Amino acid sequence: MDLFSSQQADKLIILPDAYLLKGLALPEQTELLAGLQDVISLSPFRHMVTPGGFTMSVAMSNCGSLGWVTDRSGYRYTAYDPLNDAPWPAMPEAFLALAQNAATKSGYPDFQPDACLINRYNIDARMTLHQDKNEVDFTQPIVSVSLGLNAVFQLGGFQRTDKTIKLPLAHGDVVVWGGSSRMRFHGILPLKAGLSPPNITPALSNCRINLTFRKAG
Repeated sequence: MDLFSSQQADKLIILPDAYLLKGLALPEQTELLAGLQDVISLSPFRHMVTPGGFTMSVAMSNCGSLGWVTDRSGYRYTAYDPLNDAPWPAMPEAFLALAQNAATKSGYPDFQPDACLINRYNIDARMTLHQDKNEVDFTQPIVSVSLGLNAVFQLGGFQRTDKTIKLPLAHGDVVVWGGSSRMRFHGILPLKAGLSPPNITPALSNCRINLTFRKAG
């Protein structure tokens, strides 16, 4: 049996209120990559440290009015980049337009993200199963955009030990989850080497970039 069923040509149901929008970001990839370069020129990627002292394998940055950070003090959103004490870069228009388009297609027409977490996965980097729970309003969805190398997304239940669905993601795919699925555990398996998608800049040819949009404040 398929892990997900088709609802319409470009939207696949993964679980209730969780959708895969195949290739939705492809028409916007040039603008997205240009926006990414603008953001990381102001707030470079860095490997953050968890409250337990673990250095994350994924390199991170943020844009928008709020950015997610972690250090020995805990997980939280801040208005300023701790590397330079300056406001996080503004969210590029192409980022916001894609996030709102994906949310609308998934039944969330009023999505107004104020934070975009930008994750860079090099080979073998991973994101362990976790919940997105530092936000204020859990009625708003999560919109996750994949660029670069293929990855395997895990979407589980409401306990870390629940069984997960393993969903292959390609360059340009977008996953949206909210509603009854908003608090599901999710993560990314260790990234494997693969063929770079066409038209990717050399700096992104051997990694995966994930744009994760949230209404944090």
